[in-house]
Formats: sequence, structure tokens, C-alpha cells
Amino acid sequence: MNFTRWSARLPGTQRRTAARIAARTAQTTAPDRRQDGAVPAVRAEHLVDGRPALPAVDELPAREVLDRVPALVALVHGPDHRVAYVNDAYTQAFGPRALGEPAREALPELAELGLLQLLDQVLRSARPRTLKSRKAPDGRSYTFTCTPVAEGTRGDGGVLVFATDVTDHAEAAERLRASERRQRETAVTLQRSLLPQQLEQPDDLRIAATYHPGGTETAVGGDWYDVITLGGGRTALVIGDVMGRGVRAAAVMGQLRTAVRAYARLDLPPHEVLQLLDGLAGEIDPHQIATCVYAVHDPNEGRLVYASAGHLPILVRDADGTVQRADEPTGPPLGTCGWMHASGSVPLGPGATAVLYTDGLVERRDADLDEGIAALADALAGATGTPQVICDRLVRSAGVTADHDDDVAVLVLQQPARTGADGELFRNAALELLGGMEAAPRARAFASGVLTSWRFPPDLHDLGVLAASELVANSLQHGTPPMRLRLRRTDRRLIIEVTDGDDHLPRRRRAEPGDESGRGISIVATIASHWGSRRTPGGGKAVWCEFVLPRP
Repeated sequence: MNFTRWSARLPGTQRRTAARIAARTAQTTAPDRRQDGAVPAVRAEHLVDGRPALPAVDELPAREVLDRVPALVALVHGPDHRVAYVNDAYTQAFGPRALGEPAREALPELAELGLLQLLDQVLRSARPRTLKSRKAPDGRSYTFTCTPVAEGTRGDGGVLVFATDVTDHAEAAERLRASERRQRETAVTLQRSLLPQQLEQPDDLRIAATYHPGGTETAVGGDWYDVITLGGGRTALVIGDVMGRGVRAAAVMGQLRTAVRAYARLDLPPHEVLQLLDGLAGEIDPHQIATCVYAVHDPNEGRLVYASAGHLPILVRDADGTVQRADEPTGPPLGTCGWMHASGSVPLGPGATAVLYTDGLVERRDADLDEGIAALADALAGATGTPQVICDRLVRSAGVTADHDDDVAVLVLQQPARTGADGELFRNAALELLGGMEAAPRARAFASGVLTSWRFPPDLHDLGVLAASELVANSLQHGTPPMRLRLRRTDRRLIIEVTDGDDHLPRRRRAEPGDESGRGISIVATIASHWGSRRTPGGGKAVWCEFVLPRP
């Protein structure tokens, strides 16, 4: 039946529907009839709805189509990729090309872009390959697709090279990458400016730290560390990690670091400092959390007292090379609020080394966190040298490179084993005060004898004896037993400390002319370089002062 003639008698919609049926029938029946040698039922010259039917795709002249395509098209044949065709767009981009010549000579731009190897792969595999966003010699960027176009023996066919101009997309992507680089540089600059520019170096510890930002594809995180001298020979060490990335995490880190330094001046136990930080972190950003370890080293105790807010355990290597993890307690991260933190302690004697670190050093996506900590402990067991050398060795052993996917902060501290002439500069002396009228004269005599044996100059000797006398008198009047006078010298200062069982902290006040007391602390504050007081863990208080020794 002739569907075209039959449908012409139908009105309106029915006629158009019949025309579509006729077109589909022609498309499905024509191939079969061509295979049988029959003439197709529907030809291009037939009319549909009174208009000529559109030609089928296989009837379009391929060369005219390729010549008009705005994309770059080239056809090569054989193992040496002899040029069979290039379209007008290709000629406009790279100039006329000689046909029949090998592509290495006739199409040098393909060689510069590394496409000749891709053509070989297409011939061998008979599968298309794509090379995305390559910048050509004409300064524009193209995405090249190479497709096999001839059947037969592999390696002897042809390849159609189709290049799409993606210059606008490439430039937009480059602008985006440049913007991300600027943002990252801003975050890194902010991060580094908020970290200590120079670590404080206590008398009794050697300390080094390092910070490695994540790779170029990683936004900067909120890793941080700090060293704070508390006075009286004690040192606070802090390391933390603000969750999240970018400038916001770095800004939160800066606020927490500033707060830690302020709270450290209160000379509180580590768990109380974390308690204060926990509340502050919730106020800074209720959706931001951070982990942190705050530790205090007291050379008189030979221990590191610490508290942890969801942070990784401190590692300590003894003088004999044995490594141990600091035990609990630990609490949830900062910002969760409402949790009571607790303090613990770990020995840190002469020759010992402690390491505080963030998760970027030990956490890997393909391994358990405990495995990373165990590997770090093994590396620490074999690491010797200065704290900076140990820092570098631990970072290298963890495989941290410029492309690392997370920030890394490491803080290493050593308690040196001092011997010989160096050991002569670090001395301790203590006296138990039993109370009574004879306590003050005994304290003065003890302080005078010790300072004389330490060969202090007369003026510093007299100031030290006066300070010890005033601190002991203040403790005898306002404190309760047990009482102790302790003198400590380092290579840089003289420290005098008195402890007693009363937890009421003294304060400096102005004594009236008629007052019989209240001048002791003022005298100490006037003659000493620094003074302070704190509550001791077992109850009671310690009042101290220190004198800076003259340089030799």
C-alpha cells in the first residue's frame, strides 16, 4: 500500500499521524529490501504532507558536512598515520596540510601534544581514546577524540581525529584554580601568622615544633601548637586540631590559641584549662569542634601532667629507648560543653623525650588509626638527636610530603640529662619548715648557705635571702603545714618557692602606714623579676619568685 497517497485523503491530525507511520515503516523496511536487492519503498523525493521528505543521514555528503563542522577534523591512515583529510576548521587553526604525508611531518602539532602515541593505541586496540583539554600551539585548548574508522587488520586502519575547542572552559577552570590557590594562600598565611613565630625555650626543656599544611588540592586545616612559660620553672605545652578546613578553621584556631595563653596565666591545672576552653569553643562557633592536649611540665616533679579533649595520646620515650603512651583520662572534643575533664600524668625524667602531634601524622584512609600510632611509636624508639632532628625524622617516617592530604603539626620536647659543667648550673635544694619561732631564722640561714655554695654574687645573694625570708614569713602567718622552702637554679635564673597547705592565694596590696603586715608580697614583687602563685594538685598553694641571672 502507498501510505503517502492513502494518507492524503485523511483530514487533519489523522493525515499527519499516517505520515509519521509511513516514515517509520520506510526506515524499518528499507534496509531489509536493500539486502534482498529490492528498491526501497520510500525515497527522498516522495512527498509527506505535501512537502518533500528530508534526506536520511546516510544520504548526506560526508565531506561537505565535515568541511562545515566548526570542530577540527583530520583523517589519517596506516601505521605511520598518513594524512588523508583535514577539514576547513583544522586548516584555519593550523594552516594547510599536505595530504599523503606521515602525521609526524604533516601534522607536527599532534606530535607536540603527544597525540601520535594515542593514535598508535587506537590502531592497536581498535577502540576510541580521548585526550582532554590540551593547549595547542595556536594558544587555544582542545579536547581530542581519536576514533577508528576502518575495519580490517589492526594497525592498518584509519583514525578520525576530532578536536573540540574548549578554550573558554579551560580558561574558566584556570580562573577557578587561581582563585582556589589565592584562598589557600590566604588561609596558609593566616594559619602561619597565628602559630608561634618563635617557640619559647624554657630553662629545663629543649623544644622544637613543625607544621606542614596539606597539599595544593587540600584546604588548610586548623592544626596548632604552643609553648607557654608559666614561671617558677614550669612550662605549658599545647597542641590541637580544629575540625574543618579553610580560613574559618584557621580563625577559630587563632581564637582558641589566644584563649589558652590567657587561661595559662591563671596557672590552673590542665583539666580546668580545658574546661574553660570547652565553654569558649561553644561560644565561638556551636557547630565547630576541636581536639586539644594541654600539658604542664614541672622540673621539680619530673612528670608531665596533662589533660586531653579527644586528642591523640602523648608518646614518651625514656632514656633507655622504651616508648609508652600516656594513659587516659581523656574527654570529648572542645565545643561539646558540659563534660568534666580530668588530669593525668606521665613520667618525664632526664633523657626522656615526649611527642605531641595531630592526626595528620598518623591517620591514613587505608589503615587503622592505632596502626599509625604504633608506627609512630616505633619511629620514635629509634629517633635520636635534637628535638628538631626528631621532628624531621618522625615526619619523614610517616611519609608526609608536599602532596599530603592533611595538615600535620608535631611538638617534641626533651628533658636533657645534664652532666659535668652543664649539670653544675642546674641545682635544687629544699627545706621542710616545721613552724614555730625558729622557722624563719632557719629558712634565712638555709637560703644564705645554699646561695653561697652556688657562688652567687653578693647583691643577688642578699636579694635571694630577702625574698626567701618574706615568702616564708607570709606562709608562716597565713598558711598551714606542711610547709617547704625550695630553691632552684638554672643557667638563666634563680627560682625561690614556698608551699603550704592553705589554698588561699596571696595578692599584692597597698599596705597602709599603720598596718603591721601586708608588705611582704609587695617587697618580693619589687625586688624579683617575676612572682606568682598557684594552687597545688593535692591541696594548698605555692608562691614563687624568680631572679634573672646576669650573663657571664
